[in-house]
Amino acid sequence: MKNRQLALAFVSVISGIVLLLSSCKKINESSEIGGGLIPPIDNINTFDTTLTVEAYNGIFDFNGPNPLLNDSTRTNVTDEQWLGLITNDPFFGKTDARMFLELKPAFYRHTFLNKADSIFIDSIVLVLDYVETYGDSSVPQTFNVYELDPSTVFEADTAYLIRQNSFTYSNLLGSATITPSSLNDSVKAFRDTTKNQLRITLNNTFGRRLLDYDTISSGPNNAYSNDSTFRSKFKGFAIQSVSGGNAIMGFNLGGANTKLAIYYNYYHGLGTSDKDTTVTYFTFAGNANSAAANYIQRDYSGTPVLAAQGGASPDPFVYIQTTPGTFATIKIPALAGLSNRVVHRAELIAEQAYHISDSTFPPPTYLYVDAYDPSLSKYLMIPYDLAFDGSGSLNLGSFGIAPINAVDGAGNVVRTWRFNLSRYVQHVVNDTEPLYDLRLFAPLYTLDQYRPTPASTATTQLVSINPAVAKGRVRLHGNTDPLDPNPRKMRLRIIYSKL
Repeated sequence: MKNRQLALAFVSVISGIVLLLSSCKKINESSEIGGGLIPPIDNINTFDTTLTVEAYNGIFDFNGPNPLLNDSTRTNVTDEQWLGLITNDPFFGKTDARMFLELKPAFYRHTFLNKADSIFIDSIVLVLDYVETYGDSSVPQTFNVYELDPSTVFEADTAYLIRQNSFTYSNLLGSATITPSSLNDSVKAFRDTTKNQLRITLNNTFGRRLLDYDTISSGPNNAYSNDSTFRSKFKGFAIQSVSGGNAIMGFNLGGANTKLAIYYNYYHGLGTSDKDTTVTYFTFAGNANSAAANYIQRDYSGTPVLAAQGGASPDPFVYIQTTPGTFATIKIPALAGLSNRVVHRAELIAEQAYHISDSTFPPPTYLYVDAYDPSLSKYLMIPYDLAFDGSGSLNLGSFGIAPINAVDGAGNVVRTWRFNLSRYVQHVVNDTEPLYDLRLFAPLYTLDQYRPTPASTATTQLVSINPAVAKGRVRLHGNTDPLDPNPRKMRLRIIYSKL
């Protein structure tokens, strides 16, 4: 980030002037959380003020020079997996989501029906259990299925980084062009008429190979004798969208519709005319040793997100994208000079800046705020306002990670976040807590330091925020300077009483 000291010094002076001018105004903005705890505003004992907030856009890195900006998020096999291409988000550019997974027999030793020379491949289909689409579901895109190279290391006991693609593949097994809006239609396949499936037909050479694995040996060298032998013959699938599209799709690996359907014919009598058809399924959920990984790549080239990086002045718009994505550094310099008082309510208010593309690319489910402690070189859960209860749960709801709906000046429904920073601000004005820079972002989870009291030793805690990676982005109003006339600018609102 570029040097901002001169700009910050100037803004701090102006912020103080604005604070003095606004500190005694009558309240004219409602509080959505904890309003019943705020005393009536009598304009004598209880007051309302708004402090200037400065926001600076940032992009999380991977293996970059600043470890604090590196995103090391990993997904588990139980997490929703994403696949597809977003090619035209006007603010956030492109997204490329790829899936890697193993599908295996439900048990070993596995065997197909009848004798080896009496079974014949009919077709083989890769099926994925569809959950949802994020983006434009009307634009078709083409998916390719590859076989992972034999040298690829792919382990079931590893949670893989979503920003790292460490897999190699080149053997194309099949391809299909799909319109995402059709994925919740019912299918008409042999012994399968359910809906919510992505089906990609693979080549019969691969299917015949799977059948032949059952004929190589009847002993321990048979590919289906145990899991390790099968994995030595087939490492798994790589699936990616290779053209078209403006959406990513979510899938459930543990769902009943995630499977490899192997359709084959066999003779069930002595003659060659008494042929029948059956199907064998290799699944993910049926085998605890199946590996999976999800790779999500963002490309911000030529976007407002990239253009907003590194400036010395506060940004008029803030761009937040769900992991792997972006963040904003929030500074509130005027809070450092605020005199001691009783803080009834302090909330950081962030409002969505509407754009027509928001209907195609909705906001994240939740946003989150934490604080950077330079003495630890780590991020803290907001002191005193985030705490664990007796059951070990965090008060994330009352803290304000979920948005509320509002209507902007043009009549558009927008999301507004109100983060409760009341206890933290009280400690700042009491000079019992430093003024920290804050971070606003939309993680799947984060590892923050937790310090329930000033004397406590900070401990690392995992804070789960959003239900899934990849989906969700929002453009928020920022704040250009203390005299910014935008009524929806990002701001810290304080309701207080004088001592």
